[in-house]
Amino acid sequence: MKPRIVVQLVVTALAFVDTMQGTKMNAQETQPQPPLAKKVAKTTELHGQKVTDYYAWLRDDSREAAEVLAHLSAENDYAKAVTQSLEPFQETLYNELLGRIQEDDALVPYKLGDWFYYNRTEKGKQYPIRCRKRGSLEAPEEITLDENQLAEGKDFFELGEWAVSPDGNLLAFNTDLVGYRQYNLHVKDLRTGEVTEDIAGRVTSVTWALDAKTLFYVQEDATTKRSDKLFRHVLGSSEHELLYAETDELYTTEVSRTRSNAFICLVSQSKTTSEVRTIPAAEPTSDLNVFLPRREGHEYYLDHLGNDFYVRTNDHGKNFRLVSVPVSDPRPENWKELIAPQKSVMLEDVECFATHFVTLERENGLPKIAVHDLATNTAHDIAFSEPVYAVSPMQNPDFQSNAYRFSYQSFTTPNSVYDYDVTTRQRELKKRQPVLGGYDPSLYESERIEATAPDGTKVPISLVHKKGLPRDGSAPLLLEAYGSYGFPDDVDFSSNRLSLLDRGVVYAIAHIRGGGDLGKEWHDQGKMMSKITTFTDFIACAEHLVSEKITSKDRLAITGGSAGGLLMGAVTNMRPDLFKLVVSYVPFVDVINTMLDESLPLTVGEYLEWGNPHEKAAFDYMRRYSPYENIEHKAYPTMLVRTSLFDSQVGYWEPAKYVARLRELRTDDHLLLFKVKLEPGGHSGSSGRYDRLKDTAFDYAFILSQLGISK
Repeated sequence: MKPRIVVQLVVTALAFVDTMQGTKMNAQETQPQPPLAKKVAKTTELHGQKVTDYYAWLRDDSREAAEVLAHLSAENDYAKAVTQSLEPFQETLYNELLGRIQEDDALVPYKLGDWFYYNRTEKGKQYPIRCRKRGSLEAPEEITLDENQLAEGKDFFELGEWAVSPDGNLLAFNTDLVGYRQYNLHVKDLRTGEVTEDIAGRVTSVTWALDAKTLFYVQEDATTKRSDKLFRHVLGSSEHELLYAETDELYTTEVSRTRSNAFICLVSQSKTTSEVRTIPAAEPTSDLNVFLPRREGHEYYLDHLGNDFYVRTNDHGKNFRLVSVPVSDPRPENWKELIAPQKSVMLEDVECFATHFVTLERENGLPKIAVHDLATNTAHDIAFSEPVYAVSPMQNPDFQSNAYRFSYQSFTTPNSVYDYDVTTRQRELKKRQPVLGGYDPSLYESERIEATAPDGTKVPISLVHKKGLPRDGSAPLLLEAYGSYGFPDDVDFSSNRLSLLDRGVVYAIAHIRGGGDLGKEWHDQGKMMSKITTFTDFIACAEHLVSEKITSKDRLAITGGSAGGLLMGAVTNMRPDLFKLVVSYVPFVDVINTMLDESLPLTVGEYLEWGNPHEKAAFDYMRRYSPYENIEHKAYPTMLVRTSLFDSQVGYWEPAKYVARLRELRTDDHLLLFKVKLEPGGHSGSSGRYDRLKDTAFDYAFILSQLGISK
């Protein structure tokens, strides 16, 4: 649905609310009744099968859009009515969450050119203020962008790209004011504070040439939102030169500059293949040069160091290897292997510096950082001691630096920023996320256990809980998972989560196949025609938690979002008896209908993750698990489903149709709540930090109350 149409119709739609079927309380009833969507048959035939969809009308952005919005508003009214008694609990939780946050705070500054850059927040303001100081941290502060000013009067604000020109004088940035991830690119003169140019709309990535006046930016298609066109623009000129258009609908493009400042790189990639083009950053008028033509199934990515390109490639193994090759003659026959592919270690990324390079790896489901010294040709790992943790690179823009900045956190250790001296091997803690109110990590413990999948595969589960957990099945547990696109589901610290842990809830992550937790093979075993493995892995994890008496079926809540929402829908259809409560965020639950519509954002590129239902084999396989089609006339757990009207990644109609069909077919009397963010908001919901806390407080109040905890 187009945002402008929605805005025009919201007011009209609200007038229909009282006329929607089932939204009013009957005069003789004492409880609010859920809205029942009307049924309008829409029959299609594919692969010799006729399929009737009674709720396809809920996807409508033209004549009947007002009626659609009225139905969604009625769902919100129903959710508000049945949770009204929880409002005092929500307020208590909100105050708890807010009370742990240092509202006036600042991130650790990092050096870029002559400046130190950092973000800070102020009490009462929803968004960060982006600042810098010249030469030293004692210098006067200069505000580069106050996101609160840009967001003033807006229901939603999100900053996308933020790129300072090499001379430090200009700032390229893009903004989304709706939540549809449609960003407009601007340039601000940091010397005067004036926004000098509005460059273009629908910009997804941007970088500067070294002349500090030439911009390279990628623009997405207006309909499919596929990032497909690279432009070159010289500030002050009216010309926007199209350098490259990606015609293969499986591919998207992204532009960036190497840390060495030597090259502009344009990466074209599908889910299985990539291709890189380069331009010398000091010669922005040059033509694009293809590093290595694409070959189906071959992924490679470039960095630059000295006279060489460093290439991370999967040509000899799924988990990638690292090679170097002279910039002057990068033919594959000149490739020199630096790190061989390893079956048990995924080489996730490589970051090059003047005297060393850093590899980001993953082994046994845990991230690793290794430093490789060019002078001595030696390597060493940065050690971490906790059983489960997350570590990731921070801003490291200085190519000459010997200090490598990374963040470390675990279930019990707040996010901590370190500078690691690659020569002395000493690490310096620069900042640890403050948790106000007296947080004591010794009161909690984390562990990793394993469940056994139906095919015998061991699936890791990470847990955190207060010490002294009873192993008698009495503990409530919230189990989360994602399991798609090869994305690892790392553990993290959450001060919000303490409100669950302190009330005796166990929090767990199932590291199921389809994700990237144990390397590329782990992903491959849970996608395409093996997707059902993702769901059976999750069910095995839930069963293991019950059999080990860490929890019980009547105390087990599960949650996931987006593709994790698909997971929620699939496992709930398969084993509704196993879960007490399901919380699903922007769930991708109408798999077949979405994947049949090539005009939707993401669809064509996703064929390599889910399959193409225009092909009979893929269609038949999707019908086995697609949540919408597999809802049956049976009892389901209590459910909370959330979505956003302006979400560009999962259309609002997917969960709307899913909930409507559940209301029609389910035989139980458990609560089914559907909350729709009708005002601007995106795939992640609200944009302001206080608004997000309010959403979390609502969810926690509902989850805890359903698990028998009321205060």
